[in-house]
Amino acid sequence: MRRHPFLFGILSLCFIFAVFIFALWALGRFGLKDGFMIGENDIAIIEIEGPLVKSKPIIDKLLRYKNNESIKALIIRINSPGGGVGPAQEIHEELLKLKTKKKIIASMESVAASGGYYIACAAHKIIANPGTITGSIGVIIEFANLEELLGKIGLKSVVIKSGKYKDILSPTRTMTQEEKDLLQAVIDSVHSQFIDAVASGRKLPREKVVQIADGRIFSGEQAKSLGLVDELGNLQDAIDTAARMCGISGEPRVLYPEKKRPSIWEFFIEESTARLKALLEGEKFKIGYVMSPDV
Repeated sequence: MRRHPFLFGILSLCFIFAVFIFALWALGRFGLKDGFMIGENDIAIIEIEGPLVKSKPIIDKLLRYKNNESIKALIIRINSPGGGVGPAQEIHEELLKLKTKKKIIASMESVAASGGYYIACAAHKIIANPGTITGSIGVIIEFANLEELLGKIGLKSVVIKSGKYKDILSPTRTMTQEEKDLLQAVIDSVHSQFIDAVASGRKLPREKVVQIADGRIFSGEQAKSLGLVDELGNLQDAIDTAARMCGISGEPRVLYPEKKRPSIWEFFIEESTARLKALLEGEKFKIGYVMSPDV
């Protein structure tokens, strides 16, 4: 049978391209994880990004590194305005357990306030940028009262409850003074726990912490002068500090957080969309130096 060189060449190229696509997919789907990598002087970075809503994803990462002998230190990279009390306390508690096995360094990015700072207090050392927004040692409960609005549109709320405090945060009625006192007692209790965590973690007199635990925020520079932060520096400074604390000579291997790998089709779509957007909008000069409204 007569061969067609051109057709054979096209089929060969298609086969090579298919193998290439499959290899890219396989790397994205089954790429090497840090658990399969062997080292002796490793430093792992765990990111805490955004409002604290769930603790499990962070705790799962901490537990994964707990018994890994190659990991000498953990850098907790915090960029969070805070969030739920429970998630902050659970992560803080797990870090305290890890302190006996690993060196823990908190590295603050743009914001590490309220619950974000609560977590940082569990570290052996805290490093912040001079302009990092931190502090906000306090607790808050907020809810909206829609009673007047509902009255104007003719809506009434009907509540059947098992106890007089069951609808204590109801948005359809005014809160009584007794209810306010009850909630204030809860807030004071949680606030006291926050103060204790800061005083213990930072080795500061509790009275000193009480004086600044009124919800105010600080820059990293101000926090350092108050003893809330150990050093001023960026992520690389935190890595260098971790290496010194662990007695690592030479360059440590740094395990950065895993990023979600898009599929090959997502990559092509995102790349095409980005190029089209850039073409339609043209080049624009952008600059930013603002404080997050979440703070």
